[in-house]
Amino acid sequence: MMSEIEMSRRGVLAGSAAAAALAAAPQVEAQPTKAPAPATMPVSLTVNGKRRDLNLDTRTTLLDALREHLKLTGTKKGCDHGQCGACTVIVNGERINSCLSLAVQHQGDEVKTIEGLGTPDKLHPMQAAFVRHDGYQCGYCTPGQICSAVAVLDEIKRGVPSHVQADLSARPQPTNIEMRERMSGNICRCGAYSNIAEAMAEVAGTASKEMGA
Repeated sequence: MMSEIEMSRRGVLAGSAAAAALAAAPQVEAQPTKAPAPATMPVSLTVNGKRRDLNLDTRTTLLDALREHLKLTGTKKGCDHGQCGACTVIVNGERINSCLSLAVQHQGDEVKTIEGLGTPDKLHPMQAAFVRHDGYQCGYCTPGQICSAVAVLDEIKRGVPSHVQADLSARPQPTNIEMRERMSGNICRCGAYSNIAEAMAEVAGTASKEMGA
């Protein structure tokens, strides 16, 4: 029988020979794994009255489609988590946080951004009211505030029967508190809330005495 010393020597020699053979073998460089191309889908939107056809990564948010692909940068990216309202746009007449919605979910939808509400030469009544009442300071949240304000008044209007809507004087006017509550998802870090409410009240036709409500 082999002694333990002989077995150890044999093991060392065998291991050394194997290591030498491995070192002498040609080295094959590992090829980097190519990442699969992201899945894309065609999507057609009507944005500010114009049809836009895009082919997008399925993970693209509506916000990024508007800003990065259509270059409509009036819609702002704030928190990107649906908490500040800076990215508010109007889709099929309803206001949404565009950062929380995938573009491919809006196939065939009508999208209106701040660029579609008015122009410098012909402002939307809400835009003009914001200017008159200083409803903005830094201006970053303003596009979302205005889109939301326009949609809020439309929401209130839709709550009134059509036969009443035809008579402007018969429409119940929203209160200051109601408008503030409906606008609570739009954050203004500059704190221009009172001015925003005044601008909305002007457009809504609320009596000035209601502003103290």
